[in-house]
Amino acid sequence: MLKVLVIASVYPRFEKDTEVPWLRTSIAKLSEQIHVEVLAPAYQGLKSHTIDGVKVHRFRYATQSLEILTHDEGAPSKMANRPWMQLLAIPYVISGMFQCFRLLRQQKFDCLHVHWPFPHALISFIPSKIFKVPVILNFHGAELLLVKKHPWVRFPLRFAIKHSQATLANSSFTAKKIHDIKATPVILSPYGTTLSSSHLLESKPKLSSPFKVLFVGRHIERKGLTYLIQAAAMLDPEQYSIRIVGGGDLTAELQKQAQSLELSHVHFLGKLSKEDLTKEYLNANAFVLPAIVDSKGDTEGLGVVLIEAIEYNLPVIASNVGGIPDVIVDQKTGLLVQEKNASALKLAIESLATNQNLQNHLTKNAYEHVQKHFSWDIIVQKQIELYQNLSTKD
Repeated sequence: MLKVLVIASVYPRFEKDTEVPWLRTSIAKLSEQIHVEVLAPAYQGLKSHTIDGVKVHRFRYATQSLEILTHDEGAPSKMANRPWMQLLAIPYVISGMFQCFRLLRQQKFDCLHVHWPFPHALISFIPSKIFKVPVILNFHGAELLLVKKHPWVRFPLRFAIKHSQATLANSSFTAKKIHDIKATPVILSPYGTTLSSSHLLESKPKLSSPFKVLFVGRHIERKGLTYLIQAAAMLDPEQYSIRIVGGGDLTAELQKQAQSLELSHVHFLGKLSKEDLTKEYLNANAFVLPAIVDSKGDTEGLGVVLIEAIEYNLPVIASNVGGIPDVIVDQKTGLLVQEKNASALKLAIESLATNQNLQNHLTKNAYEHVQKHFSWDIIVQKQIELYQNLSTKD
């Protein structure tokens, strides 16, 4: 049986942890056919453990109180907001490298699947060369956007791509960014839905009052929630309800913004259980992702939450940034609007709320698009074929 070690910066810490659900689902589906183990950093002293039957090896890189570089928020954002955290990067890479070396010495792995190649390609490089294990780099966008702010990142990334055996990207946007660094073959490997089949309940697009617009995600700058709140201020509070699920560093600031504008129809629901989140999806009339390119140059690598909304048969509105156009084709699978444009968001919401035929048209096409391009069965099979091809090469 094929044996693959996945290296990542973030992985669920406990059974109900909501971190990287797409990666958890991907590995769970891969492990149905091959043997998969995960190497990821500890979080506040977290020891190695098993989740979904998959062994997760945690490497320590600081004292317990300082092991907060990853999880809950992207490491680039944490380091940008708290520059002292950059000091943790060196022990992080060194400790991860030693743990990777130890695992490859103890076990025979056919491939290393490295997510977020900066800095994880540095963790895998020397051990993979010593034990002659092929390396697959899997880019998700954030590490490539760092190049704009820190041009020196281009050089280790170019080196990593040159010395890897395959390169994956989660979207055409990410693939283009890879090509800007180094001309190399790139395999598109997006995400599928993280919903279980029992959650995929049929909900018909509908007109209702108030028209419920749902957002689900972290409350961070690149999600563009401030523009959704601005759009809400232009909508009739008796006809529209904006429901915001999730949390993050900007939650209090966003709540203050809504309160200052006296927006009684904007509701912050916090982090929800799977059951309560399912109810929100089923009761919603539309889904919105007002993403932007933030002040650090970061944006959506793909927008997997859009795929989930489509699985719930919701018409979708999203910004035309990052990898979002891979999922949302304007006027066909959803409505694309210009980023940072509250007026455009408002008009898009109104156009859905007043046009049942448009809702039906978008949801039908979107579901077909997702089944064709974002099916886990197809995604996982392509990855396994890649593992097989690399493991049989001399």
